[in-house]
Amino acid sequence: MIDSIMYTLSQLFLTPTLLLILLMFVYSFIAFGGFIYEAISRKRNHMHLYTKGFYPVINYFKTNNNTSIDDLELFAYKRLENTRNVSRIAPMMGLIATLIPLGPALKALTDGNIQGMSEGLIIAFSGVTLGLIAASMAFWIGNVRKRWYADEILYIDSQKAT
Repeated sequence: MIDSIMYTLSQLFLTPTLLLILLMFVYSFIAFGGFIYEAISRKRNHMHLYTKGFYPVINYFKTNNNTSIDDLELFAYKRLENTRNVSRIAPMMGLIATLIPLGPALKALTDGNIQGMSEGLIIAFSGVTLGLIAASMAFWIGNVRKRWYADEILYIDSQKAT
């Protein structure tokens, strides 16, 4: 009885898990486009307090002149939050998307239903693959942006000291 309840509950989570993986996958490509734009803008415009380039921490500081370094760090952390979350949650969702259809795939194998088994494995491996791609892209983007924003904060701090 309890095993059938657990099985039914786990099957209910397959569609939301796959949708979440798909959303994170799309988000990572959108974030990658923004990252490319930001990188090109940074390459064209050198960092200074009156820059026209894409320097979000500096731009935040310009609009909030009395901002402390702690506030700037919090602002940078908030800007990195989505990519950080995707880089951590996507692999977990990929694992869930692998495990949920694996049970029915193994059951189909024992029943001699090779078609059912292959369908379950396709879903399982597609979910984990897309989850890992999304996580890898978000992790890389987040790490580079973290360095960029730290550079901006150091620059602002050095300018405030003078």
